[in-house]
Amino acid sequence: MRHGKKFNHLGRTASHRAAMLSNMASSLIIHKRIVTTVAKAKALRVYVEPIITRSKEATTHNYRTAFSYLQDKVAVTELFTVVGGKVASRPGGYTRILKTGNRAGDNAEMAMIELVDFNEFFEGFNEDKKKSTTRRSRRGGASTPKTAAPKAEVAEAVVVAPAIEDAVVETVVAEEIVVETVAEVAAEEVVAPAEEAAPEAPADETPEAPAAEEGSEEETK
Repeated sequence: MRHGKKFNHLGRTASHRAAMLSNMASSLIIHKRIVTTVAKAKALRVYVEPIITRSKEATTHNYRTAFSYLQDKVAVTELFTVVGGKVASRPGGYTRILKTGNRAGDNAEMAMIELVDFNEFFEGFNEDKKKSTTRRSRRGGASTPKTAAPKAEVAEAVVVAPAIEDAVVETVVAEEIVVETVAEVAAEEVVAPAEEAAPEAPADETPEAPAAEEGSEEETK
């Protein structure tokens, strides 16, 4: 009876299903990706991920346990030498299922299942996406360099401000000197004609003075 057996039997007996999943797991470990139906891919993910977790620690017990499931020495060697080191820092989720459409013959839903750490396209895509993000963090990690730049600008402004003020003061002083020089020159030009005109008046009066004196002398005579 089938009471409590809620997993997908895939239309096969227990032995047939286990042999099929074992072969698919070995192919996935060796080739890093395979194409199958969505139902088989979901069943394979549950079957192979505990085996990959054992590859993080290369002990004799883990070797024997992996071989009991895979029944393939080449797949076990690949698992512990290549895959184990690649997934050592990943806490789970070693596989990815990507749907590829329906099969032409029976219209079955197809998918590609692959090991996440062996897809270079997705790794580069994720890195570029992280670099080009514009989200701002509030925890101080990304905000520290952003706050340092304005401080430098303020310091530069403080250093430059006195120089600007000195230049303005020098310009104003120079303008005042020029104005004073122009005023002095104008005053000299105004005073010079007055001084020249002053001697002319006595020159006109001097010839008349002797005439008056001559007349007075004649009268006395």
